Amino acid sequence: MAECECLPGCPFFNDRMKEKPAMSQIYKNRYCLGGENQKCARHMIKAAFGSDKVPMDLYPNQVETARQLLAKSV
Repeated sequence: MAECECLPGCPFFNDRMKEKPAMSQIYKNRYCLGGENQKCARHMIKAAFGSDKVPMDLYPNQVETARQLLAKSV
């Protein structure tokens, strides 16, 4: 499966998850390496607004939060 194009530069994984390597690997396997990057909340915001608008504390599984942010922009 294709790796998400955002993974190499994603600060969430490259900085924020160092203290939680097991959880980080679960997210990476599902969203970044498992072909579900379109379901990643961070990817959704990046695609809509750009990488500089992705909240640092947004987890990949927080899709409802991402949808709320997307709805506010309309």
